[in-house]
Amino acid sequence: MIYPKNFESKIGFDEIKQQLADHCLSRLGQERVNTISFSYHTEDINESLEQVRELHHLLEIEDQFPLDGFLDIRAALQKIRIQNTHLEEDELFALEKMLKTEGLILKLVRTREEDHQGEEIPDLNHTGTNYPALYELADGVADFPRIVQRIQQILDENGHLRNNASPELSDIRSSLKHARGSITKTLYGILRSAQNEGIVDKDIAPTMRDGSLVIPVAPSLKRRIRGIVHDESATGKTVFIEPEQVVDANNKVRELEGRERQEEIRILKEITTLIRPYVTELLDACHFLGDIDLIYAKVAIGKSMKACEPKVEDQPIIDWIQARHPLLEKSLKKKENGPRQLVPLDITLQKDSRILVISGPNAGGKSVCLKTVGLLQYMLQCGLPIPVAENSHAGIFHDIMIDIGDEQSLENDLSTYSSHLLHMKSMMKQANRQTLFLIDEFGSGTEPRIGGAIAECVLDQLLKKGAWGVITTHYSNLKHFADSHQDVVNGAMLYDRHEMQPLFQLAIGRPGSSFAIDIARKIGLPEEVIKEASEIVGNDYIQSDKYLQDIVRDKRYWESKRQKIHQREKELEKMTAQYEEGLTQVEEQRHEVLSKAKDEAKSLLSESNKKIENAIKAIRESQAQKEITRKARQELDDFKQEIDSEQKKQDDITRKIEKIKQRKERREKHKTEKAKNQELQRANSTKSTASILQELIIGDLVRIKGMNQSGRIESINGKNARVIFGDLITTIDKNKLEHVNNDPNTTIHKQDEATKQDAIAERLRNVIISQATQRTIDAHKSQFQQDLDVRGLRGDEAINSVQHFIDDAILMNVPRVRILHGKGNGILRSLIRQYLATIPNVNHFADESVQLGGAGITVVDL
Repeated sequence: MIYPKNFESKIGFDEIKQQLADHCLSRLGQERVNTISFSYHTEDINESLEQVRELHHLLEIEDQFPLDGFLDIRAALQKIRIQNTHLEEDELFALEKMLKTEGLILKLVRTREEDHQGEEIPDLNHTGTNYPALYELADGVADFPRIVQRIQQILDENGHLRNNASPELSDIRSSLKHARGSITKTLYGILRSAQNEGIVDKDIAPTMRDGSLVIPVAPSLKRRIRGIVHDESATGKTVFIEPEQVVDANNKVRELEGRERQEEIRILKEITTLIRPYVTELLDACHFLGDIDLIYAKVAIGKSMKACEPKVEDQPIIDWIQARHPLLEKSLKKKENGPRQLVPLDITLQKDSRILVISGPNAGGKSVCLKTVGLLQYMLQCGLPIPVAENSHAGIFHDIMIDIGDEQSLENDLSTYSSHLLHMKSMMKQANRQTLFLIDEFGSGTEPRIGGAIAECVLDQLLKKGAWGVITTHYSNLKHFADSHQDVVNGAMLYDRHEMQPLFQLAIGRPGSSFAIDIARKIGLPEEVIKEASEIVGNDYIQSDKYLQDIVRDKRYWESKRQKIHQREKELEKMTAQYEEGLTQVEEQRHEVLSKAKDEAKSLLSESNKKIENAIKAIRESQAQKEITRKARQELDDFKQEIDSEQKKQDDITRKIEKIKQRKERREKHKTEKAKNQELQRANSTKSTASILQELIIGDLVRIKGMNQSGRIESINGKNARVIFGDLITTIDKNKLEHVNNDPNTTIHKQDEATKQDAIAERLRNVIISQATQRTIDAHKSQFQQDLDVRGLRGDEAINSVQHFIDDAILMNVPRVRILHGKGNGILRSLIRQYLATIPNVNHFADESVQLGGAGITVVDL
């Protein structure tokens, strides 16, 4: 259940959907955006996220992923269900592009492991494909290579019927070309004669009227040319005459054009008959492309948000690291006074802390934190990537209910607080263990004391129902409620008291202060007003708030220290692991060296014995001749030196191994001593905090040590305190006094028993080779038009347009283009041709054929 009905607009999800629609490639995908809905089925959510993950990977490794064939041809396909209907050329051309795109995508998502040897691919499942989720999406979708091949046989690259689409069409078009050429030749002969006789101006060219070539003539001279008047200009200063010499030829052309159209329709009907049996399958292909288009939009929006697709667990849980509100982050980047950085949030809701009570100063980020939870959880359960760190954990909720903003209604006679009460009533009625509720400024809108009491009772009911939630408040009783109840935890939006500005950081495990006095002083409220307000609420309240702020400050300091120590420990553990790995390698090498040394020693010993025996034998055989004896002894001495050298090497290796062992023992000893020092620091921190709590203040209930009678401290002067014991007032050394309850912690908010572990892993970034440039050129080429219309432009504007147009045509490798400049006085035509003559890549330019525009169009061959 999603509550209330305007939930999506309240949390900003309608803006997310608009961004999705903007990233879609076609109307197919945009329609799918409107079908996105909230789901609490874990398998469906994970499947949607896996589709996004796989398409993201596919777009990164595939340079030629098609993005220009997502065309909506459903209306044309529905039309041809009826017999004797046919697809027009443009519809057939769109069908071809769509089927080529669909076929290539099917081929990519059905790629097997062996087709991507050496590339990093997602894990394979039982399908054996690299993209199991997309493979399942494409299950049952057919591709149509025969239809594409047949369309390509009859349509050219511009989507027009080829001359050889049929023998009959080829003959008709050949006859048409011959007839039009003959008419043009005859007409230009008549025109030159008329120009020589002064009937028409020299710059006049034939033009088309009613499908016939005609000559523009002044009305006063129209009888000088025999023929049929087809039309008259709007001003009445020109009539258009078809000379009688070409009337029959023009009639023949019209007859051939009629036959041409009939043959074209016959060919289109023939291929439509081939396509008609597959209309249902073709509509399924359109549906598949719409799904891919939506997934592509999810990938695109995920990139823009630097989002990820966390694995969703089948249980309620929120453990987000570095969570960011995507709409606020985008808004901050567009600030007029310069972009600002959004502070990420670490948000945790678990079984033992399933309700988070956030307090802190106004404009400190409480509402942003609450809206971040609502928007990201809803996006996740709609199958969208969310901007959190990759090591975050996420779960599902069956119900999400919010109470944010002012729901005042004059029509329904509903006040602001009444609307809040209605929301509370609905939440208590519907809440269960699968519910996530989000309430902003809980209990506000009415008298604070009764509003806080009602809010506490409502919170108690939601807690008993096992619901999960996040609330924001300034009420102290709700902070006390969080401290005194299991499964409820305080959270504070941090504030820098020195800089007097919010830090927009969420610290879970501590209540926050509103810093009302500090903020009032910062904005310049008169000091007497601040002083009077402090007296009204009482010194005890002001002092306890200050103590709370000091404790929060100290805890933040030690938390920072702890994080640094933890980070250092991680670094030391990493270094230790590296040393241990090196030591293992050295030990292995040591065993190898010793084994090798033993083998060599045996070999040396054997060789020594041989040499000694040979020396003795030589001495005996030479009968102890001095020279031979000396030589034998020298050989033995040399051999002994070799043995001593080998022994020295072994001794060096042994010494190195002993040094490594000593280093390891010193590291272990250092690590143990460091752990003891950290424990000592924590103990000192605890003592410091305890000393603050044990300090006596005005108003404390105390007694003299060793006595039972209690009194209250009236004033404190240095080491002495003035205490009222019944009717007796006495001044006594503070060291002789003690708290009556001996537990001052009861006046101060309790602190969490343990800090959360927050080892945040450094994000891994994929090295992506951008293919944006190639995709831009391909997209530009598919949208490039071979005709440029510069009619109505000034000379410099027209030349500038032509310059860009010709540059694009050369870049796109287009062989021929046409420039429509009109006839008029011929000035624009002359300027354009002068420019074309200066371009080396222009091979030739001339007038278009008379039937297609004549002198009003320049045809350029590149």
